[in-house]
Amino acid sequence: MTARWLPRLWRTATGRFGLIVIALIALTALVSLFWTPFDPQSSEIGDRWLPPSWPHLLGTDDTGRDILSLIMAGARTTVFVSVGAGIVATVVGISLAALGALTSRWLRETVAVLVDILIAFPVLLIAMMISSVWGGSLWVVVWAVGIGFGVNIARVTRPELRRVQQSDFVLAAKASGLTPAQSLVRHLLPNVAPVFIVQLSWSMAVAVLAEAGLSYLGFGASVVEPSWGLLLADLQRYIGVHPLSVIWPGLTITITVLALNLLGDGLREATDPTLRHRSAEIHTPAVVA
Repeated sequence: MTARWLPRLWRTATGRFGLIVIALIALTALVSLFWTPFDPQSSEIGDRWLPPSWPHLLGTDDTGRDILSLIMAGARTTVFVSVGAGIVATVVGISLAALGALTSRWLRETVAVLVDILIAFPVLLIAMMISSVWGGSLWVVVWAVGIGFGVNIARVTRPELRRVQQSDFVLAAKASGLTPAQSLVRHLLPNVAPVFIVQLSWSMAVAVLAEAGLSYLGFGASVVEPSWGLLLADLQRYIGVHPLSVIWPGLTITITVLALNLLGDGLREATDPTLRHRSAEIHTPAVVA
């Protein structure tokens, strides 16, 4: 399946932009494990508030830390939270969707009610409540965001599973002796994968924003961990006298979230056959007799 839709994704402007930006962020996070221009947590009081110049390409903060090094190190936190929340959302979403689509009627209805109840609670509020009990940490963000958006994925994926379950090839597979679990893995999940992948990319985008927001409010990463949200919280106090320093973490968060959202749009266009056919009809010139 990937071999078919990946070239189509690359041909779309939104998908190409999203792939390039996400690849650069992942590469930055990987490189920061071994090298950054300066130690992200090293303070040099004599270098406070240096403007962008060599060797501090993005300048320094109020304690003399190199902003570029802090942003590079913060990419690790962003990748960890987005991937971790994506994994949790995948497990939660597929489990709830399967229970809500492939089980007996009473269990399906129970899962549907449970999903409706969980959706009513904002993800950020749940994370803040958990943080107030167990303390702020990246794991709290991962679990809170992953569970919250796993419920959203289940809500969207469940009716798709029900629709595919009524298809002739699924009924034939069931008649041939396939168990519900085998049918789920072989037929159902591959056919709802486009919808699931798009929802997952959007969930990861919100996970990045949620981590930055929770860290900004003090409910996310600890002060010893590099985070774009923490950096933004530290620098925004000086926005009146050093406005340029606040731009860099804010711009990084904005571009990352935008890239993940555009990647989701590109995935939807690349994997949805109805959109492709509609696009082909629009761009196909009419033949004049």
